[in-house]
Formats: sequence, C-alpha cells, structure tokens
Amino acid sequence: MLSKETLKAFIPTVKPAEAKVFYRDILGLKLLSEDVFALEFDANGILFRVITVQEFTPHPFTALGWNVKDIAATIKALNAKGVFCQKYDFMEQDELGIWASPGGSKVAWFKDVDGNVLSLTE
Repeated sequence: MLSKETLKAFIPTVKPAEAKVFYRDILGLKLLSEDVFALEFDANGILFRVITVQEFTPHPFTALGWNVKDIAATIKALNAKGVFCQKYDFMEQDELGIWASPGGSKVAWFKDVDGNVLSLTE
C-alpha cells in the first residue's frame, strides 16, 4: 500500500537552534522551513523533520543513517567540522571508528547535538 509513497523521516531535539546548525551547516542538509514545532530539511529528496520536544532521552541504537560512497572520506570531512565517530568496546573498529560487518559493509556511528545515534554505511 505505501511502497510507492514518499518516505518522511523524523528525529527529536530539545535543542532546535543547535540542531539547525548541526544538520544544516555541518551535515549540509538544505533547511526548508522552521517553526516552533520542527525544522524541516531536504535530505536528498526525503523530507526530514527534526521535531522539537520538551524532554528526550536518546536511544542507544541508530535512529537515522546514510549510505555513502566513501566512508573514510566522509568521516574525515566530519572530523574537520568537529564531529567524530563513536568507539564501542564490544566491536572491533579502525582508527576512524569504522566497523567491518560480516557481510562486508563498512559502518560507523556518530551522534547529533541531542545524542541521537546516526550512522554511515559503505
């Protein structure tokens, strides 16, 4: 029923001003609109809403992710903007924070200003 409809993504924030800078200026998403309820971004054709909430406890798992062509180059570009990948004790990661999955994908995780876990996959 919804397989041909356009997906919309949501993520919460208690820091909308900081989230706007993070998603627009650091990650490079185009800001479409903002009001007291949410920030709306264009994420490569997907409407991405960062919704303002009064309180929030981040989940320990990935909330949002991107497929990238060159994960190392993407991480180095994020590092240059002050964003660094998470290192986890329970998995083997390289110096950039990249984990090689058993299926061959390369995955890394970083957090936004609210502690939402975001991922990159090559």
